[in-house]
Amino acid sequence: MRAVVLLPGMLRAQAGGRARLVVEIGEGATLGGLLDALAEQYPALERRLRDEQAGLRRYVNFFVDGQECRHSGGAATPLGPEAEIQIIPSVAGG
Repeated sequence: MRAVVLLPGMLRAQAGGRARLVVEIGEGATLGGLLDALAEQYPALERRLRDEQAGLRRYVNFFVDGQECRHSGGAATPLGPEAEIQIIPSVAGG
């Protein structure tokens, strides 16, 4: 099984300039497990997505198959076959 991770422009530099990452996942995979796999390949990206306790960063939104995951399990959100994960950091300014 595999999952596709879609990255916005502001995170692509931490992933070698790639907008789309394909990650092999096993049966019963979770968002947290996917982030663990990403951390091995892209350590700089890991620091932008999770905090020091491996929790999802507060101002980064994770959508699994179009559903925001914070209210459906956070890092424990299950991933189905061919899951699509979209990562969208919050943008602030004034």
